[in-house]
Amino acid sequence: MTIQTIKESNATVVTISGRMDAMTAPEYEKTLNEFIASGETSFVVDFQGLDYISSAGLRALLATAKLLKTKGGQILLSNVLGTVREVFDISGFGTIFKIKDSVADALADLG
Repeated sequence: MTIQTIKESNATVVTISGRMDAMTAPEYEKTLNEFIASGETSFVVDFQGLDYISSAGLRALLATAKLLKTKGGQILLSNVLGTVREVFDISGFGTIFKIKDSVADALADLG
């Protein structure tokens, strides 16, 4: 899994590619927790290049979302496609997270 981040005017965009599983999910969680600890509260997670997500990946997403909620922050997901989208739909995570078609749509939604 690779993680790239870029600061936009109203959010930090986190682009994830590869596989998000028990081996790589802690890296995602650590990265976002560091941003949150430094005061960032708005995130767009771009899944355009994500090929696979496991239950460990879903747990990491949920953990960071809960932490953000305690800080008055928010997280939106974009480009949740293919089998990753199927996992979100089957697990019910598609109703837990705000999912947008593109990073631009997610950033616009954050205002």
